[in-house]
Amino acid sequence: MNTNNKISQVESITDALVKNFKNSNDVREFPLGKLELIQFGEITIGRATFEPGWKWSESVKPIAKTHSCEAPHFQYHITGTLRIKMDDGSEFDCKPGDVSLLPSGHDAWVVGNEPVVLVDFQGMMDYAKSK
Repeated sequence: MNTNNKISQVESITDALVKNFKNSNDVREFPLGKLELIQFGEITIGRATFEPGWKWSESVKPIAKTHSCEAPHFQYHITGTLRIKMDDGSEFDCKPGDVSLLPSGHDAWVVGNEPVVLVDFQGMMDYAKSK
């Protein structure tokens, strides 16, 4: 067995697992949003829901106590529009169907009146968790 392979650390290839965010291992709520986490071995996957008006620097920054979001993200965007502003000043929008790979050092907020729902395959283990 290859222990360097994250999948092999979850279960052997002969094991099938199905989990649902409705039965999350951990639910973290913060102003205008929530994060639901499920785990497969050492792998943590998060589903985030951000309501209109949510902004990382207003809703999560007081919890994280960092200048900007330090969590890297690998996300699939399901609903809504999320505007990302990197610490270097560049900005872009993520919309339904987009897949984003974000390094540390950014702010983000919901654009418009539709909630943002996304699934993050990296970076949510410590998200919105007091340090």
